[in-house]
Amino acid sequence: MAVIGTHRPTKALIDEGAIAHNVRGEVQRLDDHTELFAVIKADAYGHGLLRVARVAAAAGARGFCVAILDEALALRAAGFTQPILVLGVVSPEYAALAATNHVAVPLVDADWLTAAQPYLDAQHPLAVHVALDTGMGRIGFREVTTLQRVLATVEQTAGIQVNGVFTHFATADDPDTSYFQQQVVRFQELMQAFRVRPRYVHVSNTATSLWHAACNGNMVRFGVGIYGLNPSGRAIDTTPYPLQPAMSVVSALVQCKQIHAGDAISYGATYRAAGDEWIGTVPMGYADGWPRRMQGFHVLVDGQECPIVGRVCMDQFMVRLPRAYAAGTKVTLVGRDGEAVITLQDVADYAGTIHYEIACGIGARVPRITVNAVN
Repeated sequence: MAVIGTHRPTKALIDEGAIAHNVRGEVQRLDDHTELFAVIKADAYGHGLLRVARVAAAAGARGFCVAILDEALALRAAGFTQPILVLGVVSPEYAALAATNHVAVPLVDADWLTAAQPYLDAQHPLAVHVALDTGMGRIGFREVTTLQRVLATVEQTAGIQVNGVFTHFATADDPDTSYFQQQVVRFQELMQAFRVRPRYVHVSNTATSLWHAACNGNMVRFGVGIYGLNPSGRAIDTTPYPLQPAMSVVSALVQCKQIHAGDAISYGATYRAAGDEWIGTVPMGYADGWPRRMQGFHVLVDGQECPIVGRVCMDQFMVRLPRAYAAGTKVTLVGRDGEAVITLQDVADYAGTIHYEIACGIGARVPRITVNAVN
């Protein structure tokens, strides 16, 4: 059972107004024939599945994309009736479960179709989106002839209907568009296998829709942009409209003490004081998604950058303070404090990863607290 830490000061603040702003901004850029599906997999990138579904739908999202069938079923159980597409491969044995809950799943190869046939029901047809592997190397068809053969089989099979076709671009967030263009050409070649275009034709993730909108088809899978994060990191520093970060992470000092020259901090004694120093303890650690490798980074206390000293522990880490502060003093790990700001991108840069991973990695025991609520 996941225990949420409501009795400690560490929390993730989720700005619903920012989420609504980011979704509305993209919806307003789309033409009248293109729908936005909100990608809310992985607990909405750590922001809360049901919260983001509610806010995104109110802001103009027409459907949802998730990664696994269980996420789709959670949305249905919560009363969401919008179209839902599972982006990951669903085991064929769950075809009937998906169909009865009106959840679309990917059709990825001939073997999947063969394995799913015993579970298909003409009374409750399964909607599938045909996955095309144009260069991502993940899931989907790569050959036109194979795709033609499978589509012909689908036409003769009761209980299944093609409702969409999609691919995923590997480098839509790269200033170098050469590989992106190769994938566009490959997608066009594979589309020749379709005698009739499906209801949904979608190739655009956030990066594609922001910077290659001509490829949008009639549906956009808008993901990381919902949360106010630039999908390119820092590679492309401008977006068509300003994205507003939706997640802040805050805590508070639980103790402040003075140490002296030569005193060591944390496991391995990797940090030793150069002189008299004030050290504050923050109740968050790598079990909460604050990586152990953040030693040497900083947090904000009283609007000032305070370095993380010693190794990050499972549940706590220590920072060097400019002076003594009382227990309960606010600590900002991600967000703004006065004029100073730490972004998820800053954290990711230091950790040698991407902001997606940091956001998704904030653990379940860190409570998500709504700010700037949208009704």
